[in-house]
Amino acid sequence: MSRSTIGAPPRWSAAVTAAAVGLGVIVAGGTAALAAPAGSAGPVVTRAALNPALVAGRGASVGFVEQEAENAKHNGVVIGPDRAAYTLAAEASGRSAVKLTSGQYVEFTLPSAANAINVRYSIPDAPNGGGITAPLDVTVNGKSKQTMTLTSQYSWLYNQYPFTNDPNAGLLHPDWWITECACVPAFTTPAPQITKPFRPFHFYDEQRLLLGKTYKAGDKVRLQVPAGSKAAWTVIDLLDSELVAAPKVNLLASNVLFFGADPTGKRDSAAAFDMAIAFAKWARLKVYVPPGTYQVNRHIIVDDVTIEGAGSWYTIIKGREVALSQPLPDNSIHTGVGFYGKYAQDGGSRNVHLSGFSIIGDVRERIDTDQVNGIGGAMSDSTIDGLYIQHTKVGLWFDGPMNNTKITNTTVVDQIADGLNFHTGVTNSSVSNSFFRNTGDDALAMWSEGTSNANNKFDRNTIQTPTLANGIAIYGGKDITVSGNLVADPIREGSALHLGTRFGSQPFAGTINITNNTTVRSGTYELNWNIGLGALWLFALERSLDANIQVVGDNFLDNTYNAIMLVADWPVKDQYSITNVHFKDIKVDGTGTSVISARAAGSATFENVDARNVGAVGVNNCGSFHFTPAGSEFSLVDLGGNDGGGTTGPWLAPWELPNTITCDDRPPVVAPPAPQPW
Repeated sequence: MSRSTIGAPPRWSAAVTAAAVGLGVIVAGGTAALAAPAGSAGPVVTRAALNPALVAGRGASVGFVEQEAENAKHNGVVIGPDRAAYTLAAEASGRSAVKLTSGQYVEFTLPSAANAINVRYSIPDAPNGGGITAPLDVTVNGKSKQTMTLTSQYSWLYNQYPFTNDPNAGLLHPDWWITECACVPAFTTPAPQITKPFRPFHFYDEQRLLLGKTYKAGDKVRLQVPAGSKAAWTVIDLLDSELVAAPKVNLLASNVLFFGADPTGKRDSAAAFDMAIAFAKWARLKVYVPPGTYQVNRHIIVDDVTIEGAGSWYTIIKGREVALSQPLPDNSIHTGVGFYGKYAQDGGSRNVHLSGFSIIGDVRERIDTDQVNGIGGAMSDSTIDGLYIQHTKVGLWFDGPMNNTKITNTTVVDQIADGLNFHTGVTNSSVSNSFFRNTGDDALAMWSEGTSNANNKFDRNTIQTPTLANGIAIYGGKDITVSGNLVADPIREGSALHLGTRFGSQPFAGTINITNNTTVRSGTYELNWNIGLGALWLFALERSLDANIQVVGDNFLDNTYNAIMLVADWPVKDQYSITNVHFKDIKVDGTGTSVISARAAGSATFENVDARNVGAVGVNNCGSFHFTPAGSEFSLVDLGGNDGGGTTGPWLAPWELPNTITCDDRPPVVAPPAPQPW
């Protein structure tokens, strides 16, 4: 969703130093004890770069196995760990990867049988932007060489929102305050010198490859940069290996091939899809899309139809982004591949069921008015299952009102903006057991703009490395549940879990359940405020946050700064508050600073909140910054069982209660040890 700068008081305007940005750098949580040396041949399996035992029962159950490059055999150079934004290491899974040059390799030992791999990588941009291509050789046991053609055409964004592909561009908004000079450049004399490229990010991409046969556990998959590669370097972040099932076949369906679809991808197949859908509705059949790559360069409108592919590895629907001669009524200036329900103002769609195929777009820049999403429109009483969505603006963006849509077992990677957004009046809908990596904004969001969302759930999803904003963000709504998710490595200006009264959203109401989630290496550095955020961030900006908020059973691991932050924006700190928040059965394993940072008026209760390896005073209580003799405007209620602490003793000590002022915005950051089983 669109982003704007966050207001900050003048006293928060100190320039950011590299040390401040980079503090809290540690070895990827949990992997240190598991890591094999560079010369080791043994497989090291992780989840979100952690020992899987630390996140058991959290996140999506996926068909692939993750192996980090830094744990594999290689003759390259390990980069990181590092959490400083705008660095290759910070955007890598676990904050570390392996950089290769010509002739160098990373070799992974398969931990289980596999016939397919997915490589997450980065190569340089072209000098003037737009990306390059470069080869990467893949062999198994020294044989069966295939060459992947890597690309940076969908990577490398720069500058201020909404960003640019031009590394040499001047500031997009010279009238905005920026941290780098602690000034507003357009109104500063002499004019500050701004380093170019300015704020590079979104470095990584992914590529899948079918190996042609099934290999057994113990076989060696080598990724090697061949001699003569025009990429000055190739960074390998990780390898996912998978045993992909045979293609699904449906003989009793409206087959798109019967209507002229081209499985080679040479001819546009959009019209054939339309005809197959029309026939399926008339004959009361499903639509079947056999294995192949199908070129589709516009929206396919779906209503009261079931479309099944042979599986996301086999059925690939791919399109070019097309510039329009005139803007559409929705203000789009481009179109591209996507499956869209009818818009809500046109009645919306119902009974849509999409499964078993990939949607691969061609979006390389962020234009928020463009409808170039993988899935869009309004769909009620619908299901989406087993899709793979890459290189669109947003994987799935729903504009309600709409009701009762379920998204399951879906993978969304390499997006310019959000992974999924339930926008405006989405009710009784859910996203579960799905995987999101390398989104360019909130990976999962519910945005109650204009009309409130209600009774929705994000459950058992895995989110890794959103390059901007949050892992999961909820902007208003009633009776919302965020449960069982695994969120790792948000990069900048966001948190793993976020509740905010922002972006014109309706109030929070009813009960908001944040339960049984695990966050890892979360809590980013907020450029505009010049402070670190919590892994859980509650933010009162446009109104008070006063619904019944239940934070129960969550684990906050290896927090870069604090685990939990409650904040009201400075201009409204005396107008809005955060109340009725309840923390119970929480585990906090490692904070760079405090367990709680309270920068708002309000209150919260705490019961059975256990913390260890806490880097600063357990509670950073600033309240609304009036510092009166009566104490902070934020009160903490101890309901018992709050144990543990760190460098300053118990994290919730009696002397801190109920509202002792302990305000220190920028304490030294103490990197905690890697998380361990509790």
